[in-house]
Order: sequence, then C-alpha cells, then structure tokens
Amino acid sequence: MAIVVPCYNESARLPYPEFESFVDESSCEFVFVDDGSVDGTGKLLERLRARCEERVTVLHSSANRGKAEAVRWGICHALDAGVSFAGFWDADLATPLSAIAQLLAVLEERSEIDMIFGSRVKLLGRRVERHAGRHYAGRLFATVVSSVLRLPIYDTQCGAKIFRSSPKVRQMFADPFLSRWVFDVELLARYIVLLGSPEAAAERIYEYPLHNWVDIRGSRLKPTDFAIAFLDVLRIYWKYLRTMPKPSAPE
Repeated sequence: MAIVVPCYNESARLPYPEFESFVDESSCEFVFVDDGSVDGTGKLLERLRARCEERVTVLHSSANRGKAEAVRWGICHALDAGVSFAGFWDADLATPLSAIAQLLAVLEERSEIDMIFGSRVKLLGRRVERHAGRHYAGRLFATVVSSVLRLPIYDTQCGAKIFRSSPKVRQMFADPFLSRWVFDVELLARYIVLLGSPEAAAERIYEYPLHNWVDIRGSRLKPTDFAIAFLDVLRIYWKYLRTMPKPSAPE
C-alpha cells in the first residue's frame, strides 16, 4: 500500500509532525512528489525520508508541472514498485491520515471495487467543515460533472483516493492529463471508456463519506480556476465521451 502526496511550496503548510508520527506507527508507504518547489519543501521531505527510508520515497521534479502530473508520476512509481493499492492524499491533510485505513478496509473487503474516493458529505456525527462559497461552487461543479459523465458521483475533487492495482488502473495513469487540476474527472472518463459504459464503471467505484474533513487555509485555488475547471470538463467530455452511445430509453 502506497500513498502519493503531491507537494508544491508546502514548507509552511505541511503538517510534518502528523506525517512523522504516522510513518513511525503504520506500515503504509509514502511517495512524496516535490513538484519543483522553490522553498524548503524538498529539504523537509528529505528529512522525513531519512527518518524511514524503507517506507518513504521522495521524487523531485526540476520544474513545476502541476498537481495532475505530480500525482500521475507518483502513482506510476508506486505501481511499478509492485504495491497492491496506490492512492493520493492532499499534503495539507484536510483529510486526516487515519482515513487511509477506513478506505483501505472497503477495498480489502469488496474485491469488485477498483477505486474508492473520499467524499465530503456533511452528515450528523461527522465533522466536515468547508468554506460556504467553496461548498456551493463545488456542488455546482459536481452536478455538472455527474451529468457529463452520466455517473451519480457526489464529490470528484476530494484529495483522498485509493486504487486497486490492476491493468485498467495502470492504463488510467499511463498518459499525461489534459487538465492540471480536475484530472480526477479525467480519470473517471478514462475508466468509463475502459469499461465501456458509465453503468459498468459505477459498479466498481465506491464513495466513502469521510468522518473528518476540515478546509485548511492557504489553498492556491482562485475564483478564475473554477471557470477553467468547467472548460476542462468540456475538453474531457469532447476527448473521451462524446462518441459514447447513450443508454436506450425504457419502453
């Protein structure tokens, strides 16, 4: 089991003690991708690697290539190393590391599931704290994505996802993505194409309502990024899904 953590100029935000404690106490492997940081992120990650070289790998990019490519590079590295499960996690730990075991338990129990996504659903008994503006923009985005993909998914953009190692998952990450940020949507589009229909994909994807998710200050997303994200969804649809037959209407 390996978790990829993309990092870009995270020296002031990376919750180092939480990663340090988790590395000491768990058997999970980590692949940190330093995506061309120009602050002290690289040195911080190397310090963590030195603490546990058996379970921590650091990949350094000479230039900033974006989150999508950082995640793709890290996942391919993990799959090439022969892990049974590989996922990615946001470096700010808006989703706590304790959720890794919860998501992994579903994959281990249900062999038909190829991927599990953390989902930020505000339910009683759960702590999901999100800025109101981002929440409503996110709901609009998720509604559009669900319609475009013809997949009843609630939350595509939560940065907590784990995949079962399989030939299809490897294919999903084989090529660079169109989008630097909403590559999660492109992953789903690729999976739908590989399985032949949204209905087939829906049977092998699981959304897990997270027990804890807290919006961390310092996000680099700007209002204009939402407009770019919608345009990217259209590009993804045009490349992967526009020729896919629509389901027949019931008689």
